[in-house]
Amino acid sequence: METAPRSFLVNAMPSVLVVDDEDQVRQLIRETLEEAGYDVQEARGGKQAVECYRAQPADLVIMDILMPDQDGLESTMTLRREFPASRVIAITGGSDMIGVLNFLDVAKMLGARRTLQKPFEMKTLLDAVAAELSN
Repeated sequence: METAPRSFLVNAMPSVLVVDDEDQVRQLIRETLEEAGYDVQEARGGKQAVECYRAQPADLVIMDILMPDQDGLESTMTLRREFPASRVIAITGGSDMIGVLNFLDVAKMLGARRTLQKPFEMKTLLDAVAAELSN
């Protein structure tokens, strides 16, 4: 049974799960989102992200694509299959191609609602987060 994200509860701040294997990237995104008023949880990899989401669904997930334990593509697919209402913004600094498709295109096909290529401006991220949470 799918649990409602916490922002549907009275007076709760919107929650965001930030998933990235790079500590500095995760910290920068977390601090930026917290300063903007979001409740932020973190995961270092895809497996941990799915476990965190199962335990406490977030309103939005910011998912890195290239991670060692379970990549963001598989994790996005798992979240969207188990939680059809989940919202994912996929991010990556990887420019590798899978055939003729790049990772961000594949992430969109697997259910990511938006994508951002690293490096990106924090304002661009905040705008994407606000847009997703207002839908």
